[in-house]
Amino acid sequence: MPDEILTALIAGYMATDQPRYLFGWQGGEPTLAGIEFYRQAFRLMQLHGRDRQPVANALQTNGLLVDRKWARFFRKYHFLVGLSIDGPEHVHDRYRKDHGGRPSWSRVRDAASLMLDEGVEVNALTVVNDYSQHYPEEIYEFHKSMGLDFMQFIPCVETDPANPGAAAPFSARAEEYGKFLAKIFDLWLADFVNGKPTTSIRFFESLLFRYAGFPAPECTLQEECGSYVVVEHNGDVYACDFFVEPQWRLGNLLETPLDDLLNSCRQAEFGALKRDLHSDCIACTWKELCRGGCTKDRVRDPAGGGSNRFCGAYRLFFPHADPHLRRLADEWKREHT
Repeated sequence: MPDEILTALIAGYMATDQPRYLFGWQGGEPTLAGIEFYRQAFRLMQLHGRDRQPVANALQTNGLLVDRKWARFFRKYHFLVGLSIDGPEHVHDRYRKDHGGRPSWSRVRDAASLMLDEGVEVNALTVVNDYSQHYPEEIYEFHKSMGLDFMQFIPCVETDPANPGAAAPFSARAEEYGKFLAKIFDLWLADFVNGKPTTSIRFFESLLFRYAGFPAPECTLQEECGSYVVVEHNGDVYACDFFVEPQWRLGNLLETPLDDLLNSCRQAEFGALKRDLHSDCIACTWKELCRGGCTKDRVRDPAGGGSNRFCGAYRLFFPHADPHLRRLADEWKREHT
C-alpha cells in the first residue's frame, strides 16, 4: 500500500466519529509489508488522531515470517495477533503447506511460542475443514497446551471451481461441524473454574451476549452486517473481506471520502442482504440467535439454494447448548443487577 493510500485510509478513518477505532491488518500475509510499514502507520495515527481517541490494532498472520523482532514490535504497540493455526501437526499440515508444498506446522508453532514468550496477545484462528472437523478435542487441547486460550473457529466453505454448483470437497459439512461445535462447547464448559471460563471461544461468548439481552459482537449473529469495510492496497474499498468482488466495490479512497463509503447506500444494501432469510429460517426456533449466519455461507455453496450451509450444524448445536447458555446468562444477570 503506497503512502498516499495509507495516509488517506488513516486520516479518513480517524476523522470519522467512532467510539473506538480498530485497524485490522490482513493480506495475503500482512507481515510481508515489513515492520517499517506499520511504524509509518502508527506515525500517521498519531498525526491524525485526536486527544484520548481510543485506537486498537489487530493483525492476522500465518506466522511464517514472525521472528523475535516482530514479536517485540507487536508487544510494544499492543497488537492483537490472530495466528492461523489449525491444531496439532497432522491437522494443521493437512492443508497448510508453503509454496513449495512443505508442511508449515513446526514454524507456526514456534511463532506462537515466541510471541507468547514475549507477552504478545495471541488468538488462535482455526479453520474447520472436512478433515479437522473430526478432531475437536485434539485441537482444543493442543491450543490449551500451547497457551492459546483465546480461540476462534471458522467453518470452511468455498465453491468448487471444478463444479460451480457445489461446495469444494475440503469444505466442512453441516452435521460434522455441528458435532464439532457441541464437543468444543462441552470442553469449554468443563474448564470453567468457580463459574468463570478459563478459555475464550469467540462464538460462544458472542452467543452469551445475545442470551444476556445485548447485541452480539460477532457480525454473523447480527440482524444486518456491513459495520466495517475492506481497503485494498490500491485504495479500492469493499463491503466485506469475504466479498472483495466487483459488484461490492464501494469506490476508491482517493476519489471518495472514507466516511461517505462507510455510510453509502451500496454498503447499506450489502448489510441488508443478511436480513433476506431463506424460507427455512423464518419459522426456525433459533432464528433470533443465528440470524441466518454469515451471508457467505449462503452463496459459497450454490447447491444450498440460498440457505446457510451450516443450518444443520446450528440445529444440532443450539438444542445442546441452549440450557447451559441460559443458565450462564441468568447467573451473569444476577451478578450484575
